[in-house]
Amino acid sequence: MTASYARNRFLRPLVTAALTTLLPATALAADIDGGSLSAWWGLPFAGILLSIALMPLLAPLFWHHHYGKVAAGWALAFLLPFAAMHGVSLAAAQLLHALLAEYIPFIILLTALFAVAGGIHIRGNLHGTPGLNTGILAIGAVLASLMGTTGASMLLIRPLIRANDNRRHRVHVIVFFIFIVSNVGGSLTPLGDPPLFLGFLKGVEFFWTARNILPETLFIIGILLALFHALDRWYYGKEGVLPFDPTPDTRRVGFDGAANFWLLGGIVCLVLLSGIWQSSIAFEIHGTVLGLPGLVRDCGLVAIALISLRITKPRVHADNQFAWAPMLEVAKLFAGIFLTIIPVIAMLKAGVHGPFGAVVAAVTRPDGQPDPAMYFWATGALSSFLDNAPTYLVFFNTAGGDPQALMTTYASTLAAISAGAVFMGANTYIGNAPNLMVRAIAESRGVRMPSFFGYMMWSGAILVPLFVLSTFIFFRSS
Repeated sequence: MTASYARNRFLRPLVTAALTTLLPATALAADIDGGSLSAWWGLPFAGILLSIALMPLLAPLFWHHHYGKVAAGWALAFLLPFAAMHGVSLAAAQLLHALLAEYIPFIILLTALFAVAGGIHIRGNLHGTPGLNTGILAIGAVLASLMGTTGASMLLIRPLIRANDNRRHRVHVIVFFIFIVSNVGGSLTPLGDPPLFLGFLKGVEFFWTARNILPETLFIIGILLALFHALDRWYYGKEGVLPFDPTPDTRRVGFDGAANFWLLGGIVCLVLLSGIWQSSIAFEIHGTVLGLPGLVRDCGLVAIALISLRITKPRVHADNQFAWAPMLEVAKLFAGIFLTIIPVIAMLKAGVHGPFGAVVAAVTRPDGQPDPAMYFWATGALSSFLDNAPTYLVFFNTAGGDPQALMTTYASTLAAISAGAVFMGANTYIGNAPNLMVRAIAESRGVRMPSFFGYMMWSGAILVPLFVLSTFIFFRSS
């Protein structure tokens, strides 16, 4: 299969999906009454998340070849019975809303970031001193909120590994990279992490998270950088370095494919434009209303991804070992997640009188007000073992789902949900997509990464105490 064919095969469905949003409206359908649903409707959602968590560990070969079929199976396990019991029209309306209003914009943004970041190669060979390593992690923390945790991770992980290839102790470097760059650093904008982009699609202002969880983010990142520098300095002084460089590179440090930085700026502008631009022009498809700003954003992002693929030289992609496999996996799995979460969100919207009333009550104080500390830990705990994007969506709706109320009256609650989803995605390999991608790249370069539970020992010893401290400082009940 040629690279050109692989690109077309992957991008053609995305382009087609984006264009279908321009079709005229058909018919309207009612929302789901979550209070009338049984909790059993949540089983497909639980099933796909447990499959993502456990099958790569228990049946890795089967999962590698059939994860798309597994995701499709769980999606059909919801859609087919729901259509049979509640009607094809209602099922179709929910399907279209999940795909057109949430999934397609979500995947298009990730694809654009993935493609553009994959077209930037940092050439040259740095030397992994404690100061340099700490500097790369700090830069990555900043970039993560500008180009996404996926984009920043893919941009920096390879040069970081090259910089440390003459050191004996490298595991801690990759682990802290996952903590900071692949997770916590992406907490300040909707570009940073998928949960925040979903919140943006729901109506949360672009700069709201930057204004409301900046102190929490700086607190966590500052302590992590200080701990890393102390640990790396201790290892560096203890081990020394190899007398030769395994990957000598006589080229000057610089960037290949630097034109993609302009495309990154285009992505930022498009996302900002879609949040600021107000237009009365909209298209309605079977009850789903699609505004012109969102359509322009998504079509623009598709165009940017295609431009990046066109202008990036094959050598740059080869040097980056760029491949579509990670993005394809994310696209397939999230299609199943976004469909199976439909009844879960409906039931949570029903509040204390719905099937998940116990969940709502657990994060609610006796006076009926939301408890930010409980939201922080409930969102974070599920984000650690499931996936932080749908987890954010679940608790966003548990807290009422009204972006205006959550940004004002219940700002502390939305801050807790946002921080929990982004920060605690670092607790396990499966908490956030870049975690596994970074691990795979590191292992392919000869770094012996910890096992699933070995990594949890790192996060349990370093991150969990920080989150407990953050709870008392930022999220404790008044």
